Amino acid sequence: MKRVLIADDTEVVRLSLKMLLFAAGFQVVAEARTGREAVQMYEKYKPDLVTMDISMPEMDGVEATREIMAMDTEARIVVCSALGQQKMAAEAVQAGAKHIIHKPLLNERLMNAISKAFI
Repeated sequence: MKRVLIADDTEVVRLSLKMLLFAAGFQVVAEARTGREAVQMYEKYKPDLVTMDISMPEMDGVEATREIMAMDTEARIVVCSALGQQKMAAEAVQAGAKHIIHKPLLNERLMNAISKAFI
């Protein structure tokens, strides 16, 4: 069973992702509300996958992606962004994220992005 860290500052989004991932057979091992928490949780749990929001307090998803990739070049990060955040999402990919999906998160798009992250 693949282990996932969900990083998003919105509780409803975290819950939605958690339900979608659980239904697809993933285990959510941790949730983070800030980019800083995401980095800390990654270091602690070493998940197989991270879903990373772009806009979060304390540290945005781009910087959190950079820090996670600096500690583990094999990290699999899927960025979840709002439509107006294309520039930041592109920066996250340059920092090492494997794929971008845009909110609202639909099951088919999410599973497609996750599948690509494991290729």
